[in-house]
Amino acid sequence: MNDKDAAAREVRDGIEEIERQEAELVLGSFTLATAWEIGSSIVHQAQARGLGAVVDIRRPSQVLFHAALPGATADNDRWVERKTATVFRFEVSTLLLQRRFAEAGISPSDHGWLDPAVHTLAGGAFPVVVAGAGLVAVATVSGLTDLEDHMLVVEALRAHLAGQVRR
Repeated sequence: MNDKDAAAREVRDGIEEIERQEAELVLGSFTLATAWEIGSSIVHQAQARGLGAVVDIRRPSQVLFHAALPGATADNDRWVERKTATVFRFEVSTLLLQRRFAEAGISPSDHGWLDPAVHTLAGGAFPVVVAGAGLVAVATVSGLTDLEDHMLVVEALRAHLAGQVRR
């Protein structure tokens, strides 16, 4: 296998893993208390690791949870807005969308249909999906690498589903 084939396989493996995460992390219900629990869990994880980030959970018209940790900047809030808008538009995580476009070898902003002032493919925004209802909110982290932002949300959702979220 040459370097190009190996890189393509790595992207494909990443896509499959994120698709598994999205299929696994479906909630039975979602309330304001759920948003608080998941958001607080992300904050606790970041604090324990000494990470500076913005943590945000929102519906299309309402912010349900928002925290800026030491080291985060106002720019992270703008990234949250763009990441969140992308998930509401495409109903998949920004990291999955980023990897799918990379695999296809295209940039949606080059084609003029994904306005970079409104959307971004930066990882870290994850759809909050309720069984039988679909997308109800977006949980977003901004301030770290694409994968680190994404994984903080994934870890908190897994902990919530396992009943291990700090209350």
